[in-house]
Amino acid sequence: MAKLTKPQSKMHQQACALLEKDILTEDDKWFVLEHWQESANHVNTIAGAFFTPPGLANDFAIEVCGHRIIDLCAGIGALSFMRYQRGRWGEKYPEIVCVELNPAYVEVGKKILPEATWICGSVFELPDLGRFDYAISNPPFGATPRNSARGPRYTADKFEYHVIDVASGIADYGVFIVPQASAGFMYSGQRYFREAKSDAYLRFHEQTGITLEPGCGIDCDYHRDGWHGVSVSVEVVTCDFEQPEVAAHVAKAPALDLFGDPISEAA
Repeated sequence: MAKLTKPQSKMHQQACALLEKDILTEDDKWFVLEHWQESANHVNTIAGAFFTPPGLANDFAIEVCGHRIIDLCAGIGALSFMRYQRGRWGEKYPEIVCVELNPAYVEVGKKILPEATWICGSVFELPDLGRFDYAISNPPFGATPRNSARGPRYTADKFEYHVIDVASGIADYGVFIVPQASAGFMYSGQRYFREAKSDAYLRFHEQTGITLEPGCGIDCDYHRDGWHGVSVSVEVVTCDFEQPEVAAHVAKAPALDLFGDPISEAA
């Protein structure tokens, strides 16, 4: 658990008081998104759980279309909330499923976005939910513990790549927030766009066929001070899971259980 400053603690307590209400107003929801501190009662440096700054989540929503959306590692639902808000501006409200492992976050999320279907569980143990137009996520970063669970094709240790690998099997397109070093390019906070394909990225691409793209180009560095308890360089990446190269990797990959072991015919 992180030590909060006095102003942070005061705002967090006000957010907790709002969450005692059965139904939150729009202003209440924005206050909770901005001031409810995920590290107040949880050791987030271990879980790698840092909530998306509201401003970045709002920019992120520009990239997300479609009617059926699944939010993996949803936290308290900031990404989904911002996408759902576009329905207030004339767009059709989407059907959203939010998947989050931490039950405390799920309870807050249900107050932020009660219109979504909330599933408290691992993204590596999803029930059959059908096909989605878009998968979205701000997943834990790096070598965050997964209890040996993994994506169907990716075999290395970066949690964000495992989540994207899982998403490729259930959605047509994806939009994700990942560390800048994992994006395959550098744009945010830079003077110009440039490719930066690390060995880890190339391994991920080789194993999955997935290419991470910059989309419309969101400078995430503008929101760098909005993270709680961390300052991190990230990028918003987009993925087209319907690309033939991705489909080819999906088709040739053996069926695996959540620990990466082949599933036998008898199973």
